[in-house]
Amino acid sequence: MVLEKIKKYGEVVMFSHTLFSLPFALIGMIWAAGGLPSFHTVFWILIALVGARNGANALNRIVDKDIDKKNPRTANRHLPKGIVKEYEVWGIVVLCFSIFILAAYKLNTLCFLLSPVALFLFIIYSYTKRFTWACHVVLGIACGGAPVGAWLAVTGKFALAPLILGAVVMLWVAGFDIIYGTQDIQFDRESGLFSIPARFGLKGALYISRGFHFIMILLLISLYFIMGLGWIYLVGIIISAGLLVLEHYMVSPSNEKKMKIASYNINQVVSVLIFIFTMIDVFI
Repeated sequence: MVLEKIKKYGEVVMFSHTLFSLPFALIGMIWAAGGLPSFHTVFWILIALVGARNGANALNRIVDKDIDKKNPRTANRHLPKGIVKEYEVWGIVVLCFSIFILAAYKLNTLCFLLSPVALFLFIIYSYTKRFTWACHVVLGIACGGAPVGAWLAVTGKFALAPLILGAVVMLWVAGFDIIYGTQDIQFDRESGLFSIPARFGLKGALYISRGFHFIMILLLISLYFIMGLGWIYLVGIIISAGLLVLEHYMVSPSNEKKMKIASYNINQVVSVLIFIFTMIDVFI
C-alpha cells in the first residue's frame, strides 16, 4: 500500500523528468570543481535538485488541475481523476520546497540567499500560460538555474561558463516544451490560454523551436573553447544535435505516442549523452 502510494506520487510529479536538468547541473558542478567536489557538496546539490524539480512539478499539477480536467489529452491525470487528493500533492510541494531551502542553506550563503528567486520562478511558471505566450521560456529559465546553482554551490560566485550552460538548458527546454505544446493549439485558443503554438500556429512554433535548439548547439560549441574541452566533448554535441534533428523530424501533433518520444524520451537521452561525453572528456 505504501509503495503503491509512493509510485503514484512519483507519477504525479513526473519523477523521471529529473533527468532533464540533472545531467547539466552535474556538468556545472564538475566544471566548477575541476573534478569531483566533496561528498557534502555533491549530496546537497542532488538533494536541492530533487526537491526543486519535484516540488515545482507538484505545484504545477495543482495549479493546472481544472485546466487538465477540461483538456481531453490530460483529463486522465491523477488529480483530475481523483487518484490522489489535492492536500496530498500540497504536502509534496511543501516538503520538496522545504528540502530545497534546507539544501541551499547547507551549501553556502549565496545559494541560500538566492533560493527565494528560484522558488519565485518555480511558482510563477505555473501561472504564465494564463497571461503570456513566453511561458515556455519561463520554464526554460527555471530549469536553466540548475547548472548555474550547481556552479554557485561549488564556487560561491558567478562566472561566464555556467551562465552559458544555463542558457543552453533554457533554450533546450523551451524548444521541446514548444513541441509538446503543439498538441494543444486548439484547446489553448478556445480556453484563452497562452502559448507559442497558440500564438504563432504550428508552423511558426516549430520554426521557433528549431531556432532555440540551433542556438543551443552553438552555445554548447562555444563552451568547447571557453572551457578548453577536447574532441570527445564535440562528438557528444554532434550526436546530440543529430538526435534533436530526429526529434523535429518526428513531430506529429496528432500522434500522442510520437509526441511523447519527440518531446520527452529523446531529450532525456540528449541530456544524458551530453553528460557522459563531457565526463569522459574531463576525466580521461
